[in-house]
Amino acid sequence: MAEDRKPARLSDRKANRRGAARLAAVQALYQMDIAGAGLNDVFAEFESHWLGNEVEGEKYLPAEAAFFRDVVSGVVRDQARLDPLIDEALSKGWPLKRIDAILRAVLRAGSYELEHRKDVPGRVVVSEYVDVAHAFVEKDETGMVNAVLDQIARQFRADEFVRG
Repeated sequence: MAEDRKPARLSDRKANRRGAARLAAVQALYQMDIAGAGLNDVFAEFESHWLGNEVEGEKYLPAEAAFFRDVVSGVVRDQARLDPLIDEALSKGWPLKRIDAILRAVLRAGSYELEHRKDVPGRVVVSEYVDVAHAFVEKDETGMVNAVLDQIARQFRADEFVRG
């Protein structure tokens, strides 16, 4: 019912804009991985054509552009350090290079955010990237994303993940 609807709170709108930024960041990182696109080209393309626009019949939510840029540029900057952490969290015999490119992008973005974006609770980061993965892959693979990011979260944010 229409009267049951409440106006979106500012924090809800910010969360939705960040969720859209995470989705766009994963798509940009995927594009960079597959097509070898450069950082500036990806920023220009996503900010002018994807963020908050309609592409191929799909309406994209407005995204928090600064958050998008931070995640993408942070992953690019820290990838050589993040990839071994992700490799270690993956099951033996399944190194990151054997994981599908979209999942690599999800794991890299989530790992970066867990380490550097202390303004977002760790459990929220893990949950958000599981949701992003769900847009692209099957449930089994989203479970893997959850397990890997949870393990990495416990390294970067042990105080948030104390069992009790």
